[in-house]
Amino acid sequence: MPDPGPLRAEHVSAGYTKAPVIEDVSLDIPRGRVTTIIGPNGCGKSTLLKVLARLLRTSSGRVLLDGERIDALRPRRLATRLALLPQNPVAPEGMTVRDLATRGRQPHQPWYRGWSPEDSQIVENAMQATGVLDIADTALDELSGGQRQRAWIAMTLAQQTPILLLDEPTTYLDLAHAVEVLDLIGGLCRDTGRTIVMVLHDLSLAARYSDHLIVMKGGKLLAEGPPAQTMTTEMLLDGFGLRAHVFNDPKDDLPTVVPARQPS
Repeated sequence: MPDPGPLRAEHVSAGYTKAPVIEDVSLDIPRGRVTTIIGPNGCGKSTLLKVLARLLRTSSGRVLLDGERIDALRPRRLATRLALLPQNPVAPEGMTVRDLATRGRQPHQPWYRGWSPEDSQIVENAMQATGVLDIADTALDELSGGQRQRAWIAMTLAQQTPILLLDEPTTYLDLAHAVEVLDLIGGLCRDTGRTIVMVLHDLSLAARYSDHLIVMKGGKLLAEGPPAQTMTTEMLLDGFGLRAHVFNDPKDDLPTVVPARQPS
């Protein structure tokens, strides 16, 4: 039988008031791959990610983590299996990169066990992997946007969970820094086998840096699959109301989206 994936939603509906934001969504997140959720503003992308992270309760349906209902897991146990990097995370003023990365070890430290040499090594490895070890003692508010985002990813790595959820990890970054962060995320997936789910707005970057796409529209699942099969002119028109050309890059055969100019 095929691997159903570590994270599954079954007929999930959820929202913030009586009206649901996502409705009857069922999907499997592929194990050890980068999955990106895309869709127009207000379609339920971040809401779906919050449901998968158990930050938002479902009004119907259920989410399974390796076959267990996620709403039945104790918080500390969940935090050792799944890490979430939200949009616009906030840290106390003056916090250094090392301080932030150290916080990733909190779920692994019950009251009866203090900080250990193993914890220190894990934090060092996380900062090394994300390229922030040389700025470990620098305050976060002194960093560039790309460096700061790397520091937050270091914290999630130090949490040592097999699943990472990233809500718009390239928000407010220029293209060069966005590519830098996405290269890092793709490398982490390849090198560690982690399962990564992220929300992105840039369609070409989503196609280039994802193994699997989930397309949302009006709170429902519109399409999903590999980028080469999912990113089509028909899907863009249906899902985004966007008239665009989709070209395959001749070097790596990945789809690139170019909006079409409307006739005047």
